[in-house]
Amino acid sequence: MDTVIKVEHLSKQYRIGAREGYRTFRETLVDAAKAPFVRLRGALSKEHRAESSSDSSPKSPDSTLSALSSPLSAVGGRSSPELIWALRDVSFEVKQGEVVGIIGRNGAGKSTLLKILSRITEPTEGRVELRGRVGSLLEVGTGFHPELTGHENIYLYGAILGMDRWEVTRKFDEIVAFAELEKFIDTPVKKYSSGMYMRLAFAVAAHLEPEILLVDEVLAVGDAAFQKKCLGKMGNVSKQGRTVLFVSHNLAAIEGICERGVLLDLGSIAADTDSKSAITRYTELTNAAISSVPLVDRQDRSGSGKVVLTGFGLEDSYGNRMSAARTGQDVSFIFSYESREKNPLSDVDVGFGLYSNTGYLLFVLYASYTAKQFDRIPSKGSFRCEISKLPLAAGRYLVGARILVRGDEADWPQEGIGYFNVEAGDFFGTGNSGFKGCPFLVSGKWSVSQDEIK
Repeated sequence: MDTVIKVEHLSKQYRIGAREGYRTFRETLVDAAKAPFVRLRGALSKEHRAESSSDSSPKSPDSTLSALSSPLSAVGGRSSPELIWALRDVSFEVKQGEVVGIIGRNGAGKSTLLKILSRITEPTEGRVELRGRVGSLLEVGTGFHPELTGHENIYLYGAILGMDRWEVTRKFDEIVAFAELEKFIDTPVKKYSSGMYMRLAFAVAAHLEPEILLVDEVLAVGDAAFQKKCLGKMGNVSKQGRTVLFVSHNLAAIEGICERGVLLDLGSIAADTDSKSAITRYTELTNAAISSVPLVDRQDRSGSGKVVLTGFGLEDSYGNRMSAARTGQDVSFIFSYESREKNPLSDVDVGFGLYSNTGYLLFVLYASYTAKQFDRIPSKGSFRCEISKLPLAAGRYLVGARILVRGDEADWPQEGIGYFNVEAGDFFGTGNSGFKGCPFLVSGKWSVSQDEIK
């Protein structure tokens, strides 16, 4: 198979607090027209420098930069306190028809990589070679003109991809049907909800037949049924010989549709292997990161901070702390907290979710779901949630937790608050451990009769 994406020693540096200026459509077109001449001039200049410095000492690998490198590359390898490397010396190749999952923790550089591949931002160092038309589906709001209707934006996007009008017309009805927006296709997209916008954006990007499809973590905006349809479409795209790069925190989706996984950590490639092995490595890194910093000191959190989570643990029915739970055991999940308000807080809700080792959400349980909210809490203490007969099969699980005060988010650690293990237990009381590969166990009473279903 031919190589359609080639990334060589790619790095991107940002100045903290600075923002890249917005560019007009005219500027983008002018730059695109000038690009071949810029590359030629850069190549000639590079050749001239090589001739004039043939007697000098050998250069380091970082000294040879792409003609597209920005002036920030002059900073070199050392970063001042105001500069950060979002990507650092990233190299990989993607063959035609491959579906590659890009995974990593928040801030690993995943979205930055896709923005460079989409030509939205320029690299600081290194170069990228793309062979074929590129369709990008990044954050909601990218790519469409808000004043134009959905109908008009479909043709605009097709023109940007270099497609003739008749090619877009041939796909138009299929795009609208996939997006489920027949009634709103002649409405300006500025009036669309985020879910409607995302459905149309994905439908256009996937159906206008770009050779390379780049998809960021935007599928989370849609409902579960549409997410499933999008994942199926990406699988079909690859079968047609087109290439897909898929960035997602949904590790189950990555494992399901991607043969290969590229793991980014702190801007560099930590693993480039089959998707299952990459996911295993990702969970190891996440576990190490969560365990290395006390929860109260973690910075990867959102919310007002009126009350923050400070610890997590498990207890048995006798109040003894456990390092691991057992299938079928009565378990209490304990979440310690600390209020940073002078006065006692009222109208407090707390919830937690459990995830499989591949990142699949198993369940979410808030106190308010059970008609329990806390009218008044001490300034420091712990929330307790008792689960009878733990229905989890043996394995490793991630816990996420969130606190709300009067309906507003107070604390939500983004990477979860900790892992715990479940050991095999006699859930059914028969010695049968249940169906292998299924994380949940459910008990029921069976009977038989002569009655038929009516």
